[in-house]
Amino acid sequence: MNAAELRDKTPDQLRQTLIDLKKEQFNMRFRAATGEMENTSQFRNVRRDVARVKTILTEKVQAAASGDAE
Repeated sequence: MNAAELRDKTPDQLRQTLIDLKKEQFNMRFRAATGEMENTSQFRNVRRDVARVKTILTEKVQAAASGDAE
């Protein structure tokens, strides 16, 4: 998932994507704890995707707030 794809989404879609990523992150932690997870490098990718979504969501909220003030 790259930033260009995320910027095309609405804030509501970004929030839903964030929820989905958090669920995936939880499931990955659970699988790692039970020894079912083979590729632990996915943790890094999901963690970075979460950060990307949060960053773009913040940008959109700030842009909307500054646009309303003008």
